[in-house]
Amino acid sequence: MRRIEDIAALEALYGTPSEASLRKVAGRLTPAYRKWIAASRFCVVSTVGPNGTDGTPRGDDGPVVLELDPGTLALPDWRGNNRLDSLRNLVTDGRISLMFMVPGDNSVVRVNGKAWLTDDEDLRGRFARKNMLPATVAVIEIAEVYAQCPKALLRSGLWGRDDSAETPSLGEILDEMTSGEIEAGAWDRAYPERAKQTLW
Repeated sequence: MRRIEDIAALEALYGTPSEASLRKVAGRLTPAYRKWIAASRFCVVSTVGPNGTDGTPRGDDGPVVLELDPGTLALPDWRGNNRLDSLRNLVTDGRISLMFMVPGDNSVVRVNGKAWLTDDEDLRGRFARKNMLPATVAVIEIAEVYAQCPKALLRSGLWGRDDSAETPSLGEILDEMTSGEIEAGAWDRAYPERAKQTLW
């Protein structure tokens, strides 16, 4: 199997990018990009660090990020499993990409840039939910923002189907990974109430 190992060989397979794909890139939020990101309650965050890459979902009951100014976003980190994979990467490297999605819309808006973490009380307070605050906030300095072609979501039919009956539950995954020390049924039954109590 041939391995493609240089950019010239790669570009020879694809040709030149379309004019629209280059002209849609902005260095900061424009009115249209601001409106689109404000409608997004969910994004996938990608980071890179000394131990490799990490991709993690982030979601909220309103906009998933807060605009601090046209070149800066703030992303709260609500307590989860405390693995801190993405946060460790941001402390050591800072490169970040975010893919914002809106249910029902097949476009994706991406932000690439650099981020740093803060536990600033005033900024954390802007995200208060049910008397809880995020542990930290990632301050994201935008390098570029652009919309991505909807073909991936169109191909997958992401918003028009439910394949969940074919997937194992989180309890089943934990049962498998712990050789039964965490029992699937007990975990799955208890999780909805546990999540309700610790969601923010």
